[in-house]
Order: sequence, then C-alpha cells, then structure tokens
Amino acid sequence: MLLMSGTRSAPILAFLGRERAFPESGTSFPERLYMKSKRQRGFSLLEMMITVAIGLTIAGITFISMMPMFNRNHIDLAYDTTLAVLRDTRHLAISQGHEYIVVFDGNRGTMTVEYQPPADPVTFVYPGVQLVNTYSLPKDTSFAIHSNSPTGAANAPDGLGSGATSIDFGYTPVGGTGGSSTIVFMPDGSARDGTSPGNGGNYSSGVVYLTRPSGVITDSRAITVWGATGRIRGWRLSVISGTNTWIQQ
Repeated sequence: MLLMSGTRSAPILAFLGRERAFPESGTSFPERLYMKSKRQRGFSLLEMMITVAIGLTIAGITFISMMPMFNRNHIDLAYDTTLAVLRDTRHLAISQGHEYIVVFDGNRGTMTVEYQPPADPVTFVYPGVQLVNTYSLPKDTSFAIHSNSPTGAANAPDGLGSGATSIDFGYTPVGGTGGSSTIVFMPDGSARDGTSPGNGGNYSSGVVYLTRPSGVITDSRAITVWGATGRIRGWRLSVISGTNTWIQQ
C-alpha cells in the first residue's frame, strides 16, 4: 500500500497537509489535521449596562449641542415662509393683473392670502374676496418682537415704525400711522392699504417681525415692504460692538 511504503507520496502529503516522521523505521505518516475550537465568550450584564450608559451619554451631549441649530432652523423656516408668501403674492398680482391681499394673524401665527375678483362689468360692484391659501409658522416661532430688540424709528428696519408693533403696515405718504395687519399687492407691483377695491387706496409701507420668544436675540428676523414699488427686504438682528442692530440679509 502507498502509506506503508518507505517512499513519500507527494500527492497524498499535499492533500493531507502535514506529515509525521518516524526515523527509526524510515517511514513517515501524515498527521491528522484538526481544528482547535475556541471558547466563545459573550458580554456580561455589567458590560452591556456600561455600553448603553456611554451611548446614552454621547447621545445626550450631541442633542444638547445641536439644540441651537434646531432652534435657528425653526426661525429661518418662519422667515423663509413669510418672505416667500409676500414675494409670491406680489408676483401673482403682477402676472395675473388682479389685486391680491395678505392678512397676518399674530395670535395664530398665520398668513392668509386672498384674491380680489374684478368688478361686475354692468354694476361695477366688486364681489367679496376669495381665499387662496393659509400659511402657518412653526409652533415655537411667532410674529413678535424680542424683548431686547432696538426701538425707535432710527433703529427700525428701513426706518419703518418704532419697533414696538410686531405687524406694522399702513405707513402712507399722507400720514398713515401704521398698525395694520393687511397689505394689498396691485397689478403694478405696488403695495397699498386696501381701503378701496380697484385702486387699493394709498401706498402702504410696513414691517413684520418674527422671533422665538424664548430664544436668543439673534433668533429675530424682520421683513419690510415699501409701498410705492412693492420692494420686499429681509432683515436679521445681529450684535455689533455690543449693540443690537438690524442688518439687511
């Protein structure tokens, strides 16, 4: 037999992998191959508890460190929504050739867009306005002024108002004192006070403020509308040399 001979069999040894030699007999036999089993060791309850505690601690630190970013995202969303509503409504008025109205509700934190249909060609009577859409601010933001916001016309965005009223439209060339929560965009792009359907009434400029009442001072935004042209600007409250100042975005 091949295994009892004194000559190595290369194919068998190559297949079996290793051999064991017996010098006294001049014969070599392949050594039986085997796998060494390893003891599988699991985690103890204490190790699991420590791992979970470390994970929860890291998650808590991460959440706390990211809270300012989450809060800033909310006020940015409120600002972007308000700015888009005003600009889109003005664009509708220009492109469709009709009056469009934006009504702010400070208590509910909403903006309602309305459409003024044209007058009846026979009676020349204007029908009632029609609802287009209603938009809401994020729950932790509102149309409000931060307690540390600067006051006085000299410090107000675009010099409109005194910084004391959160929704403050209605400043007109003929002495309007502001305080209105309604702005009307005309087909020519101007902003009016809406006192007369068909011509919108007087040019109306104004400002609306947004903030997080429980937030920091830099969580404040403002948007201004200039009546004669309908120009819309966005503002951010920043701290410059220790002074709270409105900066155009």
